[in-house]
Amino acid sequence: MSEVGRRWTFTRRGAEPPVAPWIRTRLRAAPGAAVALALLVLATVCLAASYPRAVDRYEDAGLRRAVSDATALRTSVQMSAPPPSLGASQAERESVLRPASVRERYQRILKVIERPLVADPDQSAYGVRTTKSLEAPEKWLPRPTGLPAQMTLVAQNGLADHARLREGRLPRADGTVTAATPELEAAVTTETARRLHIEVGAVIHVPAVERAPLAVRVTGIVAPRDREGAYWATQPVLRTPSLVRLPTQGAEPSIYWLGALLLAPDAAPALLGTPGAPARYWQLAPAPAALTASELPRLASAIAALESGPGLLKVRALTAPEADASTDLDDVLASYAGLRSGIRPLVAVAAFGSASVAAVVLLMAGGLAADRRRGELALLRARGVSLRGLTARLFAETAVVAVPAAALGLAGALLAVPYGRLSYAVWTAAAVALVACAMLPVRAWLTHRAVRVHGAREDLASVRPSRRRTVAELTLLVLASAAVFALRSRGTSGGSAGTAGAGDAADLDAAGSGSGDQLVALAPVLIGVIAALLLVRLYPLPLRWLARPAGRLRGAVGHLSLARAGRTSLSTVLPLLALLTALTTAAFGGSVLAGVADARDRAALLSLGADARVEVMGALPAGLPAQLRSAPGVREVTPLSIGYQARPGTGAETVPLVGVEPEGYARLAGSTHLGAFSAGELKAPASATGAAKSPEGAKSGASSSPSNDASHEASNDASKDAPLPALASPAVAERFGTQPFPVRLEDGSDITVRIAVVRELTPAVSGAEFLVVDRAGLGAAPARPTALLLTGDGMDAGALRKAAGSAADVRLRADERARYVDSPLQSGAEHVYAVAVAAGSGYAVLALLLALVRAAPERTALLARLRTMGLTRSQGRRLLVLEALPQALLAAVGGALTGWAAVRLLAPGVDLTAVALATPGGSPPPGTAALHTDPASLLLPALAVLLVATGIAAAQAWWTGRRGSVRELRAGDAR
Repeated sequence: MSEVGRRWTFTRRGAEPPVAPWIRTRLRAAPGAAVALALLVLATVCLAASYPRAVDRYEDAGLRRAVSDATALRTSVQMSAPPPSLGASQAERESVLRPASVRERYQRILKVIERPLVADPDQSAYGVRTTKSLEAPEKWLPRPTGLPAQMTLVAQNGLADHARLREGRLPRADGTVTAATPELEAAVTTETARRLHIEVGAVIHVPAVERAPLAVRVTGIVAPRDREGAYWATQPVLRTPSLVRLPTQGAEPSIYWLGALLLAPDAAPALLGTPGAPARYWQLAPAPAALTASELPRLASAIAALESGPGLLKVRALTAPEADASTDLDDVLASYAGLRSGIRPLVAVAAFGSASVAAVVLLMAGGLAADRRRGELALLRARGVSLRGLTARLFAETAVVAVPAAALGLAGALLAVPYGRLSYAVWTAAAVALVACAMLPVRAWLTHRAVRVHGAREDLASVRPSRRRTVAELTLLVLASAAVFALRSRGTSGGSAGTAGAGDAADLDAAGSGSGDQLVALAPVLIGVIAALLLVRLYPLPLRWLARPAGRLRGAVGHLSLARAGRTSLSTVLPLLALLTALTTAAFGGSVLAGVADARDRAALLSLGADARVEVMGALPAGLPAQLRSAPGVREVTPLSIGYQARPGTGAETVPLVGVEPEGYARLAGSTHLGAFSAGELKAPASATGAAKSPEGAKSGASSSPSNDASHEASNDASKDAPLPALASPAVAERFGTQPFPVRLEDGSDITVRIAVVRELTPAVSGAEFLVVDRAGLGAAPARPTALLLTGDGMDAGALRKAAGSAADVRLRADERARYVDSPLQSGAEHVYAVAVAAGSGYAVLALLLALVRAAPERTALLARLRTMGLTRSQGRRLLVLEALPQALLAAVGGALTGWAAVRLLAPGVDLTAVALATPGGSPPPGTAALHTDPASLLLPALAVLLVATGIAAAQAWWTGRRGSVRELRAGDAR
């Protein structure tokens, strides 16, 4: 019988007394620390596992949007094969055109397609069509220039499933149709019937081979269910007739209508009796839901195999040796890959920065736990516990908390982002859990390799940097320099975007992966690391120098706080590293987001010239400017008289000429920073006011009266003596110089202008060539306003459109700005970037809290001892605030300077155009987007760090002052 504490236990003689389990005992001893670790691991795993799935979500959405926005004519894979040659029997040639044969080949072709290219069965189609249009001699068909209309005969499957019957009935094929069948039935779409004046019951004849023309009777008119779907849009002539222009030498073009007659699939063999060269075809529409950005190289390989590889050989074996395949889907994929290659590196910068700060926080949490249990672990080592056994116990103890928390974090990530690859999320969660489990054992192994009862001092006054640390810091300096040099020289895209246009699988793989150099994405982080290590080495020196004169002041608070801050622990490296890395990443990320927003605002301003633009094809109503001035939010209205077909000099080139009111237009140009100038430079002289020659005055003839000739001659002399001063673009100024030259306006009148001001930009028009003159120097017709530029805040688009009328084109700057966010790839990348920067900032604040919590017991004991010596509560608060202030000030100032330096160093290699100014249809963006420093992103995080540090120190001093000092003064009680 033995006594353990106050409990009696009965054991057998010679047996060991029962021992409480290690893990349960440790968790019960410090439940708060276990809960804090679980929450930290849960939040970190949730963020880390959500990142790859969020990237997958917006990249896949961007790819599907790119394919959906492209026309079906570009994205569909079109295959065609002629019927057997004339050497085959007529029955054999007819049999291959029958629906069963064409359908069988279609099903076999679907098996040839390699994944991840998947055909959409609802939009894919097959059938037989004439490859040459057939002339229809009917006189009632429209003939714009006298040429008869021509028809394409198409027997495509699934007409009933993809069209609604408007009139009549769908075409049928009675009996067995052969090449000698004299009459067929067909349907036309509503657009074809309207434009070609076709009604139900009409008969259209087309040429036949060695027999009477083939009669096609229209039995129905149908409307497409989805006119933009691949079934109709792959061959647009099926739904919409078109005007075809023949190449001619004369002035009058030769134009004829081309339409389509939709036959029943069983009527396809009859096309062999026409000269239309019938061919079988299979058009495969890709299924957007099956497209994923991660499989972009494989997708490009599958397309290449169908166009000119093994897939095409298999298709020819199934159909005919002359079969062919074509698609522009590879070009669509290459365009998407180029956009993604410009966005991925920017997101990687934020991801690496946030991941680095999170790793530092996990290391700090392990260091805090190791410091809290330093005495316990040292005692275990002194009593004979092996280093391997100690680290194994600590690993198991941490894993019991970290692994379930990581599982919960992974589940939260899967619920928060339900789309994306699961494997990446699981591996990321496993990596975070492994780091969380290993941080305490590794720290204990490094600290307790040698058995020591009393540890040595670890402040900067007693421990000097070792050679290993110096080598490590120099290595980091070399890596940071290499990353900055690579980023400045190659840019974030690494040149892959430019090669993506070929559509090759290797090119798409290179473009999709960005530069492929993770060192470039780590450049801001490495700059922050170098700055942190440099500041840790240098900042104690000025504090010690300041402590000497502070010692001569009255009171010990200032001297003591500076002395303690100057002899700070070596553990300050990790908090400072976390803060500087987070501040650098936040500054870089904030500058990126600010640069994107500024570029879009600038592009919208360049496109419109003001906050809103109202424009019509002719002249605006006279009362419209006054009406719009009274609209809500409108501050000023600037009328413009724009003539886009003005002809300067004697050449045939046209240049936009804008008539303005100099005072108002000068204010607008100055406020928008688009070619500011002085109003006096553009004001027309009094002698040139209204001096434009009218079209009638430009004509010379014997019928003109002497009085009219004299008046026109005087007008010409006035115009020559006082030409209109003009504002011109550099291209126009280079062509005409500063000498007066004539300009022929759209109404036929002439003016004489002289270039007085040269500006690259102007609000009225965008482009490389323009002329701006005073409206007072134009005639009555050219001076009438055709456009209005509106400036103001909070303008109502609905009110403006209602006031301007339906004929006017009203565009607002906000709407124009939204056009540049064309793809989910852009918006998704911006959201992920913002979340990553916010997460990094949150981890930086957490690192600051951990650093203060780590020093809290020492500071509490210090205040307790000093309070016994007469230190007041207010002095204690000032002591803790002044002690924390140097580190916080160092982190804030150093973070701001490091962020500024990172942006300045990396700006030449960062191009924001892809993420900021992607435009619909792949049109070139108006300008470029460059990275520049954002003052708010530099100062606000730094001020937040300063306020949090001083606030926590003041709160700690207040809380310590309310508690008693007996516990802190008990010798040996450091719990």
